Amino acid sequence: MKKAKVFLIIFASLFLMVSLFLYINRDKFAYVGSVDYVEVDCNMKSEILNEVYLSDQKIRRENNLIKYAIEDHRNQELIISIIEKCGMPTLNEINQQQMNAIWLGLQHTENKYRVKYFPLIEKAVKNGDLSKEQYALMKDRILMDAGKPQIYGSQLKNGKLYKLDAPETVNERRKEIGLEPLEDYLKRFDISFDAN
Repeated sequence: MKKAKVFLIIFASLFLMVSLFLYINRDKFAYVGSVDYVEVDCNMKSEILNEVYLSDQKIRRENNLIKYAIEDHRNQELIISIIEKCGMPTLNEINQQQMNAIWLGLQHTENKYRVKYFPLIEKAVKNGDLSKEQYALMKDRILMDAGKPQIYGSQLKNGKLYKLDAPETVNERRKEIGLEPLEDYLKRFDISFDAN
């Protein structure tokens, strides 16, 4: 009985200390949770998308995703909320940078949202609102996240080219959508590739 009481006191003390530590340092942790819809004004979507684009590029340039996890998450919520409330914009409504912000927000979110909104990306590419390269990057990322081979060779994992479907014809597929040969693309990452 005495041992049980001592154990409970020690356990409760440890629990309180950890809880206190987490509470005091709560601003240093970046739990972002699920993507929720947030209130957006459809009349302000251009301004919102400008801010999202600039924020996304700052986060990627500084390469400190932990520091900016909350901001990155907020960008994703804004993009998804705009699409849900206002519909998928086109270049008739917004400019190219703002369209790119939509693509970036979806490319940098969870795979389930990429999959959900990918048909809108496909339609935007067909309409000329987004590039075929953006299509290829998102398509390959969706395939990689599903554990399937990629089509265009745009995705790397652990410093290597992620598995590729039919490597012998990848450059034909890349050429069809206006991408450089895979060998040239991979040189930027000091990765060699031989399709044969």
